[in-house]
Amino acid sequence: MKFLLTSAGIKNTSIHNALVDLLGKPIAESNALCIPTAIYPFSGGPFMAYQFISGSTTSPMCQLGWKSLGVLELTALPSIKAEYWIAAVREAEALLVWGGDVVYLSRWMQESGMADLLPSLRETVYVGVSAGSMVTAPIFGETYDDPPFVIEKGLGLVDFALLPHVDHKDHPESSMANVERMAAEVPVPTYAIDDETAIKVVDDTVEVISEGHWKLFR
Repeated sequence: MKFLLTSAGIKNTSIHNALVDLLGKPIAESNALCIPTAIYPFSGGPFMAYQFISGSTTSPMCQLGWKSLGVLELTALPSIKAEYWIAAVREAEALLVWGGDVVYLSRWMQESGMADLLPSLRETVYVGVSAGSMVTAPIFGETYDDPPFVIEKGLGLVDFALLPHVDHKDHPESSMANVERMAAEVPVPTYAIDDETAIKVVDDTVEVISEGHWKLFR
């Protein structure tokens, strides 16, 4: 796969251009599926899922002018014929994986069978937002109220971890100082990125796309 791992979606021209480059053609000529699953464990999750799908969120993803856009709900996949949803995924040129609870998302990526399918999608562009980006790591860390920091196994689609929303006013737990302490507990290289930054991955080449600030903790 090809990856564009963001903190908050397609927030600036540099990240937008990176997406077009990965697609190899304009967004208006590309088909996408959006995956809202990670948001449901949150209070107001169903309403936030609708905001994502309808394009009314502040994280630009579904409102980018795709040629076609479908919704793929991971929790539904085990109850429907695999050939139907697998065909839809293979026809999509981009998968838009929204944020939320990364542990919940990881669980349903695996239980749905999506985790097994993803490595075979050589030309598909995986576009993650926050938890949707974090879940691609071999191991990820996430902040919760109790316990405060949880380390879990990820999908292993890339060979590094990612901590988003660095120094965002609405995410005080993600100050650079806090992120540095968290990264020290994650046993793989960890990128700390703000909302103006994304990580672009093609094969074994990793490129930071940024109009903001970021740091790699080795």
